[in-house]
Amino acid sequence: MGGFDDRGPDWASAWSGAWGLGGTGRAGPPPWVQDLVRSFGGPDFGPSPRGPKVRRGDVRSAILDVLAQEPMNGYQLIQQINERSGGAWKPSPGSVYPTVQQLEDEGLVVGVESDGRRMLDLTEEGRTYVDEHPDEIAATWRPFESTGQERAAAAGVGDLKPVIGQVMGAVWQVMVTGTQQQRAEAAEILSDTRRRLYGLLADGEPS
Repeated sequence: MGGFDDRGPDWASAWSGAWGLGGTGRAGPPPWVQDLVRSFGGPDFGPSPRGPKVRRGDVRSAILDVLAQEPMNGYQLIQQINERSGGAWKPSPGSVYPTVQQLEDEGLVVGVESDGRRMLDLTEEGRTYVDEHPDEIAATWRPFESTGQERAAAAGVGDLKPVIGQVMGAVWQVMVTGTQQQRAEAAEILSDTRRRLYGLLADGEPS
């Protein structure tokens, strides 16, 4: 077996130190990380690229549809909308948070505490609304369907770049919003993945 060295830098510690995650954290990754994530097809942490025009009511419908899947915080909500639109639409906090407040006032969304963090979830009335308005919800994502299909076709079969970008985006999310235990578990997952990738290369070496 050849000499693939699966040892590498302590990415969890390095990222934690470089991104100021010792306690306070940052609102987003540094520019070089943003550029790297975007280049690999991951979520866009900066301004959204131009895409289909979004109506004001679409933000409301998108929030309801995303929260119908699982509870999440505001940051996760914005990122999920960005992913669902194929990266073509990333609503700003200035449009999302007032809409969330309006939905709370209507009794469709509720804020709940989870591990010391405020999460958003649909109320029973909110779930009923989503179930009774499927056409309205579907219309929110329709302008982005062609965009997603075009990106998928351009990526091609076996292209690892989109997956790498998504993984990097997920790692950043864990680093920013996860607990200390979750960060430790994420570091173990990444270390195991690194070992398995080097093992894959080693298995393919000639005898």
